[in-house]
Amino acid sequence: MDRFPTSKHGFRNPFGQRPWMEQSGAAAPAGGATGLKGIIAGGITGGIEICITFPTEYVKTQLQLDEKGATKQYNGIVDCVKKTVKTNGFFGLYRGLSVLLYGSIPKSAVRFGAFETFKGHLIEPSGQLSTSGKLLAGLGAGIAEAILAVTPMETVKVKFINDQRSPNPKFKGFFHGVGMIVRQEGMSGVYKGLTATIIKQGSNQAIRFYVMESLKELYKGDDPSKPVPKMMVGAFGAVAGAASVFGNTPIDVVKTRMQGLEASKYKNTMDCAVKIWKNEGPFAFYKGTVPRLSRVCLDVAITFMIYDSFMELFNKFWR
Repeated sequence: MDRFPTSKHGFRNPFGQRPWMEQSGAAAPAGGATGLKGIIAGGITGGIEICITFPTEYVKTQLQLDEKGATKQYNGIVDCVKKTVKTNGFFGLYRGLSVLLYGSIPKSAVRFGAFETFKGHLIEPSGQLSTSGKLLAGLGAGIAEAILAVTPMETVKVKFINDQRSPNPKFKGFFHGVGMIVRQEGMSGVYKGLTATIIKQGSNQAIRFYVMESLKELYKGDDPSKPVPKMMVGAFGAVAGAASVFGNTPIDVVKTRMQGLEASKYKNTMDCAVKIWKNEGPFAFYKGTVPRLSRVCLDVAITFMIYDSFMELFNKFWR
């Protein structure tokens, strides 16, 4: 069989259909209908996942925004949950959820779409990605989602949560809050911390996809077509999530400060990091690690399980 199919005009397409690209689930490179399936599956996955894990994200953000001194409000995770529920009720833990819901669909769509696209270009004849290929595909996915979805979504989310901490909250809802931010700060107001977010998301997805792809390859052994059970996919996702947390929590702390309502006191990302180190010490860079660890492990496990499930479903009924 000719490796590069020839068109009727005599053009040999080096990116033509390859045997190893006939895969399904999260391992299938995007292209045509597969890309569209990935976008839809990713969007649905993002919406379901965020509804399950948002309370831990809320607590993590509150603890990271909580500075030392007279303004310190919480003495840990449990204290944060108790005070939030006492002051705003149980659904106070879901303040800012609408912001993430509005952003979850494009974020997941961009992430998985970009990863599958990069993977399709980097995959080797054996049907597997090299170590550098896994890292580059994940890095590309993270950078794409940081620019197109995560930065504006996260900035608005952090400002919403920070607004609730003030004595007289100003934001009455998602659109009202976004309108106020844009009027007061311009469009740049929803793109605060872009550099830190690119670094965070890029490293996040590079680590997660590298670990996930590596564990899947290890499980499959010498049989690339061997299916991976969904519970195993979830376990691999939890490991990938934990690895990413320990790898970039300091970046996440800096990003959160840069996107808060008091971001104006920092000149840039580096200035923010230096001031945190000088004023609060090195351990401040790991604030919120425990709630973030529990959220991210659950988040990544659920994400990959749901995404793989929808891709398999689509591949059965959508040709």
